[in-house]
Amino acid sequence: MEELVIRDADVVDGSGADAYRADVVVDGGRIVSIVKEAAGAGCQRPRARRELDAGGLVLAPGFIDMHAHSDLALLRDPDHSAKAAQGVTLEVIGQDGLSYAPVDDRTLGEVRSAIAGWNGSGDDVDFDWRSVGEYLDRLDRGIAVNAAYLIPQGTVRALAVGWDDRDATDAELERMRRLVAEGMEQGAVGMSSGLTYTPGMYAKDAELTELCRVVASYGGYYCPHHRSYGAGALQAYEEMVELTREADCPLHLAHATMNFGVNKGKAPELLTLLDEALTAGADITLDTYPYTPGCTTLVAMLPSWASEGGPERILERLADDDTAERIRHHIEEIGSDGCHGVPMEWDTIEISGTGDPALGEYVGRTVMESAARRGVTPWTVARELLLADRLAPTILQHVGHEENVRAIMRHRVHTGGSDGILQGTKPHPRAYGTFPHYLGHYVRELGVLSLEECVAHLTSRPAARLRLPDRGLVREGHRADLVLFDPATVAAGSTFEEPRVLPTGVPYVLVDGRFVMADGRRTDELAGRSVRRTPR
Repeated sequence: MEELVIRDADVVDGSGADAYRADVVVDGGRIVSIVKEAAGAGCQRPRARRELDAGGLVLAPGFIDMHAHSDLALLRDPDHSAKAAQGVTLEVIGQDGLSYAPVDDRTLGEVRSAIAGWNGSGDDVDFDWRSVGEYLDRLDRGIAVNAAYLIPQGTVRALAVGWDDRDATDAELERMRRLVAEGMEQGAVGMSSGLTYTPGMYAKDAELTELCRVVASYGGYYCPHHRSYGAGALQAYEEMVELTREADCPLHLAHATMNFGVNKGKAPELLTLLDEALTAGADITLDTYPYTPGCTTLVAMLPSWASEGGPERILERLADDDTAERIRHHIEEIGSDGCHGVPMEWDTIEISGTGDPALGEYVGRTVMESAARRGVTPWTVARELLLADRLAPTILQHVGHEENVRAIMRHRVHTGGSDGILQGTKPHPRAYGTFPHYLGHYVRELGVLSLEECVAHLTSRPAARLRLPDRGLVREGHRADLVLFDPATVAAGSTFEEPRVLPTGVPYVLVDGRFVMADGRRTDELAGRSVRRTPR
């Protein structure tokens, strides 16, 4: 007898087709049969050792978070309810060009310092890996949900070239090509870049093109955080489309927003650019989160020249009064490349977390508010925070536009990604609420997407991008990575005021046929594993 039958579920199967009522039978981690209600007359209903009455609930494929920052959280936090409670069964990590494999001892220390604001210092993690394959093996010891990995181009450049703003030599480029090839061979699904973050931003297009050719030869895709989401956003998107066309590499645009005042109402221009490329034969997808503010680290706002050489050199420059004044001038008056070419508006920068709890008084306030309270300039606050917290502060950046968010999420190549940073006292609520927020706010309340359409965006589309033929749909023979939610009540519990509240209306989540959420509570199951690139 099979393990489980989910009875009388309203199946939204991920294809975009209309929902239907069915009994779904799960055994051995896979969906073994689907008996539709219409076939019930005169038919024996399936039975199993366990039956779950799903009356009133939607059964859908588990959601795939196409842009996650859980690289260390998956290891340090076996519970990981931030994602499991949303119905996420697979996360794509290694984002924005900076993560923890491949590394050597030097690079690992530098990367840990550079992205402490994303993932914490890592002092509570045993870094017993160096290669991509070893990191994926570490995930395979058991994690809350599945994870796929992108080779971080910035980390690769740090390993082969260092943190200097210069062209790679031929030998260094060849080493980077080998590192990318090895990562793909070991199971990575593609490569990411952070082209407003050091050292990845120092790579010119020709270098990136060569690495993308390697990725494409293994059937992977390129996922860039491109060079500007502000003053040069459209040109930056066009650059990535052209670069991947030249490399003949599939393109997935990370957190594809149109932010800052200069881009208000300009989402249609981005979508026209993408439609023209798609019509010409390009292979392009994108992800977004369903919120207007962004989230990153405060140090990311600095101009690239101030970040050359790595974290310790940044701290030295900030400590020097004359150099710090040059940095301020670039940030506030010119518009640094770290801030997407837009002069800084300190009233849009809210401190969301610090590495040092003693600096907690700044959390939840904008830099402008803290400056007014202290009677100093905003730059004084920002500079002192970066020095005192050793570059660890995270920020919310209130620069988005709702009409752009809605237009982009309707597009035919759109997928969902939380871009969820789990660090900080007051992280962005997208980390805990992205997928229920899509279903509750944008489907049920606003009708921006139909339920069937939205589920397809969150399941089968990302599975297709990841080349996972047995995930993303409720189909016989597919993996039993499933979510059951109440369409009448599903909603994000997280808010900007209380960002760590879990969602409502998502009582059951299965990974590999095992309940990681049951009756709305996290079980002790660690059913997740690495999901490695499918060979061509």
